[in-house]
Amino acid sequence: MEWYLGVLKKYAVFDGRARRKEYWMFVLFNIIVSVVLSIIESVVGIQGVLSGLYALAVLLPAIGVSIRRLHDTNRSGWWLLIALVPLIGAIVLIVFTAQDSQPGSNQYGPNPKEGQPA
Repeated sequence: MEWYLGVLKKYAVFDGRARRKEYWMFVLFNIIVSVVLSIIESVVGIQGVLSGLYALAVLLPAIGVSIRRLHDTNRSGWWLLIALVPLIGAIVLIVFTAQDSQPGSNQYGPNPKEGQPA
């Protein structure tokens, strides 16, 4: 939960680096919340309203953490646009975000892993 709230606190921060754990915990929490909201919507009978509002609310934090994750692997945030390429783009983006951090500092800042427990 702290990883999710940490991303929300950096609401529109697009510089710096994000650890792999921070990114994937945010993704996992978003999937869980989306599934729960979809179940609630189907029970109540309001398809897409709650999950659509939630998706809109976390859009900027999701873009921000994705860009910071790409920075952690020493890639420009512009690589996020590769997701617009059908199928192949999403696979490439998953591979990029699953890679380990670049050791030491890079042009986007110091390694967020250094000095923090795993």
